[in-house]
Amino acid sequence: DGFTYIPKADSFVVKADTDYIYMTSNNTIHGTEWHDFPSFDVPLFCDMSSDFLSRPVDVKNFDFIYAGVQKNVGPAGVVVAIIKDDLLKKVCRDLPLMLQYKTYVDHDSTYNTPPVFNIYFVNKVAHWLDDNGGLTAMLERNKRKAAIVYDVIDSSDGFYRGHARRDSRSLMNVTFNLATPELEAQFVAEAAEHDLIGVKGHRSIGGCRASIYNAVTEEGCQALADFMKAFQKKH
Repeated sequence: DGFTYIPKADSFVVKADTDYIYMTSNNTIHGTEWHDFPSFDVPLFCDMSSDFLSRPVDVKNFDFIYAGVQKNVGPAGVVVAIIKDDLLKKVCRDLPLMLQYKTYVDHDSTYNTPPVFNIYFVNKVAHWLDDNGGLTAMLERNKRKAAIVYDVIDSSDGFYRGHARRDSRSLMNVTFNLATPELEAQFVAEAAEHDLIGVKGHRSIGGCRASIYNAVTEEGCQALADFMKAFQKKH
């Protein structure tokens, strides 16, 4: 249905010969996010790149998690990987050493020289998260931020149309459409004039998208909401 919702956990049928389930926690393009994760009798792998450290996650329910840090945690070039010990024992050894996770576990992630500057920033962000209440506080902050923008969409009488169903909405990426592509282009252009940059939707679906990752403030979300109200009134 146009990737507008997250399916319910009881709607899955896992085939008998399934080796593992692979999922992505947050869909940046369509603006949907898993708020509760399913569980399976086979290993569960998850790409959490776009909402990593935006909320608490019980990592023991996953066999393998990986996340590029570039959305919420630091500069591009670092990937965090969390893998269960028992899964690490089963992985293929017929690979170059640089492509084996065991290599990095055995060498404390320093088999080769890592991107030190980027990792330094990840450390700074981790301390910032701790100093500001940790992931529970970050979740509440992100909920407040998203609500500021979603409330404008919901109260616009259809002028703005959210892409994701309400129970599947992402706290990281607010996606929406206007009546015509021309009006959307005008929205993006006028937003830029108000220093609201990068609200054009992904090229595969068009529309508009507000990416409100951890570093975005409530004030930033309010500035977008105020602009959206003014744009609707104007048009």
